[in-house]
Amino acid sequence: MSTPHFDPAKKIRVAVLGATGYAGVELIRILLQHSRVKLAVVTSQQYVGKRISDVYPALADRCDMILDDIQADKVAAESDIAFTALPHETSTAVVASLIERGRRVIDLSADFRLHNPESYGHWYHEHQRPELLSSAVYGLTEIHRKEITEASLIANPGCYPTGAVLGLAPLFRHHLVQETVVIDAKSGVTGAGRSSVVELSFSEVNENFKSYNIGVHRHTPEIEQELSEIAGEGVSVLFAPHLLPINRGILSTMYVKLRPTPDETAVAEIYREFYKGEPFIRIRPPGRFPETKDVRGSNDCAIGFRYDPRTEKLIVITAIDNLVKGAAGQAIQNLNLICGWPETYGLQSSSLIP
Repeated sequence: MSTPHFDPAKKIRVAVLGATGYAGVELIRILLQHSRVKLAVVTSQQYVGKRISDVYPALADRCDMILDDIQADKVAAESDIAFTALPHETSTAVVASLIERGRRVIDLSADFRLHNPESYGHWYHEHQRPELLSSAVYGLTEIHRKEITEASLIANPGCYPTGAVLGLAPLFRHHLVQETVVIDAKSGVTGAGRSSVVELSFSEVNENFKSYNIGVHRHTPEIEQELSEIAGEGVSVLFAPHLLPINRGILSTMYVKLRPTPDETAVAEIYREFYKGEPFIRIRPPGRFPETKDVRGSNDCAIGFRYDPRTEKLIVITAIDNLVKGAAGQAIQNLNLICGWPETYGLQSSSLIP
């Protein structure tokens, strides 16, 4: 099936499926600021028939659209591109139906991120449409820009992998990494989605800080897949996620043993050259580290590092907003790319201060 192309001078009709989840409503918040987009369809499994502004009163008089259930024929007829912000393993059938109807899809679930169906089956369940995995392009814009441009199906990256891969990609591209990298990452509560599970309730999260799923988190194969492709050889990482008592933001601290003894100035030049011209990558001078508040509400990824000669480790730290660069913002960056617009359209906002 040929990939639909668009006239960059015309507005594009978009659908947001799963509009009442955190990623979905973040998509709407940003799309409402996008001058080249018409929001045509919004859906929800839980709130069918209600106005989205009834679910999120902050949208009143800005977006009062009625939430539909998901009907592939209707979505395909009324939109040009669909964002699917649905739970893992729910997206598969919906995405397949839209692709078959000639629509381009940017999927925010994990259903199409892994290329290998056996790997997907190990970390999730047996994939229901494995034939689509080979055609899906991993939507980490700074790494796969060329492939994304022509893709019918873009698998938007997970939030943790976005911060980790962007922080490590220059080192693996230059074959500088000597040992298994430890990725110590901390996320705000919205990274788990809009859920009512006890573990995410206020009394459980407030004034608390905990690790979870160390070594078995489902984002591990995603990180390894991307770093292996960048390095041109198999890569294993030790991924240790933690839950922060904040709404949004991810801070990833990565400990890297490099092959030659590094010079911080040379490392800084490698990063600056690798990300030259990238509008959303912010490289800090050596020894200056990003914080989650530096990127809150923005599509930026801030990167800092320091070499510790005593332990012979390079410490790389990245900060992203998990709902923007880690989800909705990156999806819209990819939308801009496939539509032939500047990638910054709708995403020019700097971080919220304070």
